[in-house]
Amino acid sequence: MPRTAAPHVGAAPSLRERKKHDKRQRIRAAARELFARQGYDETTLRQIAQRAHVALGTLFRYADDKRDLVFLVFNEELGALTDDALAAARPGAPLVEQLLAIFAAHYHHFAHHLVLSRLVLQELTFYSTGKQADAFHATRARLIAGIEQRVAEAQRAGQLRRRPNARLIARHIFFLYSAAIRWWIAGPAPRAAQGLAELRQLLQLQMEGLAK
Repeated sequence: MPRTAAPHVGAAPSLRERKKHDKRQRIRAAARELFARQGYDETTLRQIAQRAHVALGTLFRYADDKRDLVFLVFNEELGALTDDALAAARPGAPLVEQLLAIFAAHYHHFAHHLVLSRLVLQELTFYSTGKQADAFHATRARLIAGIEQRVAEAQRAGQLRRRPNARLIARHIFFLYSAAIRWWIAGPAPRAAQGLAELRQLLQLQMEGLAK
C-alpha cells in the first residue's frame, strides 16, 4: 500500500485559514479604532461588527464579550512586547537595571497608546474567562518567568539573599510593577520617564529589603 505523503511543513495557509485570519484582523482593527475614538462604554459590539464588515455572530467566534475584545486587540501586541522587554535586560547588569529595562518597554508602549492601555489595565482585573484569556495569561506567565530567571541569577551572584525563593520574589516584583503602572497611567498626563523614575525608587526599596 502506498504511504500517504506527509503535509509540507512550509505549506501556505488554506483559503479558509486566510479568511479566518482576515476576519480576526478586521475585528481587531475595528475594535481598536472605535474604542480609541468613542471610548469603551460608548462602543457597542454591533458597531464593531458593522465596522469590521462581519456578522455579529461571527464576532462572537473571536470574543465572548466587549471586555474580551479589548484583549483580542492587545494580546498579539502584548506577546511581542513581552519578547522585546525580556530581550532588553542586559545579562550581568544589576537586577534593578535589568528590571527597569524590562518594564521600560511596557511604560513606553502604554504611554504611546494611552487610551487603549488604560482600558487594558482597567479591564484585566479578575480577567480569567473568555476566548482571549488563555493567551493573555500565558503572556503574563512568560513575563513573570523571565523576572524569576533574573532574580535567580542575582541570588546566585550574591546580590540577593537566597530566601524567599526566586519564584515568590518574582511575583512580588510583578505585583509592585502592576500597582505602580496603574498609579502612573491614572494620572492626567503620564510620561514614561516619570513613571520609570518612580518605579526605580520602589524597586530600590524592595531590593534593599532583599539584600544579603
